[in-house]
Formats: sequence, C-alpha cells, structure tokens
Amino acid sequence: MEVIKTAIEGVVIIEPYLFKDGRGYFFESFNQNEFKKKVCNTTFVQDNESKSCYGVIRGLHYQKPPFAQNKLVRVVKGSVLDVAVDIRKGSPTFGQHIAVELTEENHRQFFIPRGFAHGFSVLSKEVVFQYKCDNFYAPQCEGAIAWDDPDLGIDWRMPVDKILLSEKDKMHPRLIEVE
Repeated sequence: MEVIKTAIEGVVIIEPYLFKDGRGYFFESFNQNEFKKKVCNTTFVQDNESKSCYGVIRGLHYQKPPFAQNKLVRVVKGSVLDVAVDIRKGSPTFGQHIAVELTEENHRQFFIPRGFAHGFSVLSKEVVFQYKCDNFYAPQCEGAIAWDDPDLGIDWRMPVDKILLSEKDKMHPRLIEVE
C-alpha cells in the first residue's frame, strides 16, 4: 500500500496495490503489519457499513474520550467526498479540514485519527461505505458539528437543494459552540 500524506499531520490517504488481469482485480484492503509500519499502531475492533443515495451527507460525527476513534474508511460501491475536520483544541490545524474523493474505481482509503470529526457526501446514485474503528461506538460519547458550519468552509460538491440529512444531522452546533 502507498501512503499519501495530507496537509494535516496524521490524516493520510491510502492507495492499495491493485493486481489486475483478465478475470478482474485483487487487492489487500487491510494488513495490520503494513498499517502499523506505514500509518500507526492501532487495533481495529469494529467494522461498519452504510448504504446511502445521492445527496446524502452524513456527519460531521466524532466520539469523545474515552471512546474516541481512529477510523479507516473506504467505498465499496459508488463515490463520496470524504471529509476530516481537526477538532483538537490547541492544534495548529484546529478547524481545518481535508477532503478526498473515494470511489469504487480508485480504491482509496482515508485514515482519520482521533480528534477529528468525520463526514461524507454521496456523489453517485448510491454508495456502499465501509469503515473500521479502533474503539467501540458509545452513544454517551457521541459528538457532532454542523455540516454547513461557515467557519469550516467545506465544499461538499453538492447542490444545496439536493442535500439529504437525518433529523439529527440537521441540528448539530457549529465548531465554536462545541466544548
């Protein structure tokens, strides 16, 4: 796997080595030893999958300590714009974000460390999205930031009239309002 650093320390894009032939392709989607050597030493304990249609924005979500999570995300079908926002108080990149397009064609994965809010917008007709977490989901530690916080300046690459949100995602505070 090739690891591509981003402008924010710890947030990386991973491109797996793809082996193609007349039958199709093969790639190793995760290897603990390679991940430890090239990204960080973490142990994933929970895998999740969601299916969404065009226009859906999920996020910006995070887990507070002691259930903060490292996440490794990827698209199995379709395409998304995936976003990680630095919410670490005192960080030199606090409030900044990295956005990357993940598709079934590019097979890219995105690593989002603890201390980041995460979300994505669905750019294709539908998407199947998978992610690995290194801590279990704990509803009492759930946190979120408004997807449309003007201070974040995220271009979700989606017409506003096409955006579909859960009732919960319509009500999150701006980053400056989060403790």
